[in-house]
Amino acid sequence: MKKISVIIVLVLSVLFVKGQIVNPTSWTFDSKQNGDEVELIFKASIEDGWHLYDTYLPEGGPIATAFVFDDSTKFEFIGDIQKNPEPVKVFDETFQMNVGYFSHEATLTQKIKLLSDNEIEIKGYVLFMSCNDETCTPPNETEFSFTFNKGETSGETGLSPTSNEEITSSSTSGSASGQTIWLFVLISALAGLAAILTPCVFPMIPMTVSFFIRGSENRSKAIRTGFFFGFSIVLIFTLLGALFSFGIFGPNVGSILSTHWIPNLLFFILFLVFAISFFGAFEIVLPSSLVNKTDSQADKGGLIGAFFMALTTVIVSFSCTGPFIGALIIQAVQDGGMRPLIGMFFFGLAFATPFTLLAIFPSALSKLPKSGGWLNAIKVVFAFILLAFGLKFVSNIDQVYGLGILSREIYLAIWIVVFSILGMYFLGKIKFSHDSDLPYVGVGRLFLSIATFTFVIYLFTGLLGNPLSSISSLIPPAGTNTYLTQNTSSNAVHSSSTEELCGPAKYADKLHLPHGLPGYFDYEQGLACAQEQGKPAFVVFKGHACANCKKMENSVWADPEALQILSEKYVIIGLYTDDRTKLPEDEWINSDVDGKVKKTMGQKNLDLLISKYGTNTIPYHAIVEPDGTEYTMSVTFDDEEFKTFLEKGI
Repeated sequence: MKKISVIIVLVLSVLFVKGQIVNPTSWTFDSKQNGDEVELIFKASIEDGWHLYDTYLPEGGPIATAFVFDDSTKFEFIGDIQKNPEPVKVFDETFQMNVGYFSHEATLTQKIKLLSDNEIEIKGYVLFMSCNDETCTPPNETEFSFTFNKGETSGETGLSPTSNEEITSSSTSGSASGQTIWLFVLISALAGLAAILTPCVFPMIPMTVSFFIRGSENRSKAIRTGFFFGFSIVLIFTLLGALFSFGIFGPNVGSILSTHWIPNLLFFILFLVFAISFFGAFEIVLPSSLVNKTDSQADKGGLIGAFFMALTTVIVSFSCTGPFIGALIIQAVQDGGMRPLIGMFFFGLAFATPFTLLAIFPSALSKLPKSGGWLNAIKVVFAFILLAFGLKFVSNIDQVYGLGILSREIYLAIWIVVFSILGMYFLGKIKFSHDSDLPYVGVGRLFLSIATFTFVIYLFTGLLGNPLSSISSLIPPAGTNTYLTQNTSSNAVHSSSTEELCGPAKYADKLHLPHGLPGYFDYEQGLACAQEQGKPAFVVFKGHACANCKKMENSVWADPEALQILSEKYVIIGLYTDDRTKLPEDEWINSDVDGKVKKTMGQKNLDLLISKYGTNTIPYHAIVEPDGTEYTMSVTFDDEEFKTFLEKGI
């Protein structure tokens, strides 16, 4: 699990590092003084192909250029900012709104009136971001400083040696685009490899191996079919990128596949059917009519079967690959051009490579002497694993819709039974009708049984209150419809309820924060409480069906120091992006992202995440200070990194 965590953190951190290595906009400052009236002149030089956003943009759009003054009591503003040239107005496809921006250069002038004849120093910084047709830089700051009433008529440039000069010197205008496209390719490939290690994708491996075991006697045919299987996966992901890039699908489809009851129920049935098949009840074959049609045309039937297996692999994996694909799609759409196609192609290529190798590998296994018995045993073991992992899709439905049917205890009890039977199977105590005789237990089976029963004991400790942090992404969270884990959570943080914060929290009858932490589940209510108490707000966008959300809460959140900071220094706001609770009509919103009305809690929170922070990847964290200053972070499993982030707000 630790390796998986490191890879996932690497991929997600790379996704957000992109764009921080260049800054194509540099600033110079000047001033003109006439008595007590002064013109502050801010001149931006913008590299070719890039643009700087206007000083005013509609709410929910990109970061507008702003001049922030350390102390504005020394002067008063005269009129609005004068712009030369006037910004160009365009419709931004990403934010679905009209925005203004400058190209090449811009001179922005603000007139002020000095309120004293004494020497006055005016300091502050310019807040801005730049974009081109491929990428955007993160919001950046450049300091300025002016001094007046010293007998001089012009101000100092006052550029901070740690801000703009160092950043611009690290880039070259000719290679920036090439570097960013290759970085994006690397990001896409790493995301595809990391997606293989997610809890929903791993169980697809036995399904793939079992499918390609059949017909593996013909080596050349097996290799050809296996490669076509991998090609089909790459093709499907590439077509998916095309659909997103041309606006046929919205950015929320990944969330729908991972949280809506219909796809989750279908995924569970699919896993259950394959498990029963692997146990030997029946064999999964293509419909006879389809087989008859395809068998008449050489190997066409095998290729069609490989394509549909690839399609099944892609669809089922969506419940865990959604965050990776969602992040790539949003980043690619924001950058424009062919990036959605390029990103999904390399994502699919990296994702398909291990599956393709595994699809070809059984062909060689089937030719090994005396391979029949142990290959069948592998199928049975895979059946147990599919049976256990398929339960996760039922848990997703239960948590997202608040049904309260599959509690943590029941979930763990089912797993304990399943893996106990698996341990007995390794010892030869259970035999299926198509199993070979087992005269004795080999060393390999013995060690596998020991590992399985050890895991069973570990699961049993979860019934006694152990948070089971190493598998927390696979099981329901603690404190959901439980009696033992509630005691454990309440002992973790001896803090008051939300009634002692600013009154009862909306939706607290069905939603809970981990470790007994008090907080809110409505953005406006939580921010209002934070303002009232003068505390920063800790906003976490999460999901009932989010594996990484659960893992973070059971690892870095559970650190005693982090828990103390969260409970004492913050007002916590937990925003579920997949909750299906219907909102009152007066709380519905018209989305600026897709123009649709958001009627459920999850839809509203997801729209806030996309419009405000430009991502739909969860978990996503934001610290909002009382003065409006914000800090953000995606996902981390490093205790120190998480605590460092929390300390920013205090």
